[in-house]
Amino acid sequence: MVAMTANASVGEQVHQAGETTMQAIVQHRYGRPNVLALEEIDKPVIGDDDVLVRVHAAGISYPDAVMTRGVPYILRLFAGLRRPKHGVRGREVAGTVAEVGANVSDLRPGDAIFGWCGPSGHAGGGGFAEYVRCPRDGVVRKPESIGFEQAASLPTSGVTALQAVRDWARVQPGQKVLINGASGGVGTFAVQIAKALGAEVTGVCGSRNVGLVRSLGADTVVDYTQEDFTRSSRRYDALLDFPHFAAHSLRACRRVLTAEGTLIPASNTRNRWIGGFSRVLPARLMAPFVSQRVLAPEMAPNQTDLVALAELVESGKVTPVIDRTYPLAEVPEAIRYFELGHACGKVVVTE
Repeated sequence: MVAMTANASVGEQVHQAGETTMQAIVQHRYGRPNVLALEEIDKPVIGDDDVLVRVHAAGISYPDAVMTRGVPYILRLFAGLRRPKHGVRGREVAGTVAEVGANVSDLRPGDAIFGWCGPSGHAGGGGFAEYVRCPRDGVVRKPESIGFEQAASLPTSGVTALQAVRDWARVQPGQKVLINGASGGVGTFAVQIAKALGAEVTGVCGSRNVGLVRSLGADTVVDYTQEDFTRSSRRYDALLDFPHFAAHSLRACRRVLTAEGTLIPASNTRNRWIGGFSRVLPARLMAPFVSQRVLAPEMAPNQTDLVALAELVESGKVTPVIDRTYPLAEVPEAIRYFELGHACGKVVVTE
């Protein structure tokens, strides 16, 4: 067991002296999830502005799945052409501080945190392991009202939803908002955040998740197996498109918007070469020529939004939804399940 004294000083390591290795899920090549294997590797070495975190839970998000397979192929231009440059996946984590860098004065060993990890800031990953290096500006204190599993679901999906609803769509009280993919990792957060901002929310999901989406606060729930929302006579001030894979054209989505409504096409595609860019690029090219706002920005990781999300959780306005949890050794199976695209909320890896 890891031991810690009550008067642990800044920079003190709480893991046992001489304990320099850890268990991690390692990837040496691209391929199906079975390329991921549990191995013993060196613990991360932190810098002056970093914290070493004992991982209690790690969320699974879209980048983890696509980086495992190396598809869409465009990702390999920066991730490694033949094999991944970074061998441990996992970008969003929750855990306890084990060690702090020389320039970190506001966190101490034992503090509970959540956020993004990785040696190259927010994009490096490394969370599918017992310990991970996190930049200090990529983590904040965990809300006391939730556990580590729920906290690990917040960074990528929660911040994406927050920025999409609040910043990109600029949702205002009384506006009518449609969220497609309302039962997914991003969608479950988006429904709650839109309601917190005073919107009238319509959620689109499959039959088995209608009750869940309604319980999250949606005023109306559309079962996509029974009704195509793009053929409805209802009109919305904003449409946030979050299904696992895009099922409707941009033109069809625009059809249900008001004349000055906002479309956020944030779903992925099955294009093996450029993936979601095959939806993002047409959206950006279309934007200057239509009356509606068509926006396809990328989520910008930042500490301020982590704090805002934590406050929404503490106030009871947002509750993370967890579909399934898997132990560290079963990350390959967790990735397989995520790839099916039917997860209700988040899939989380636990210690």
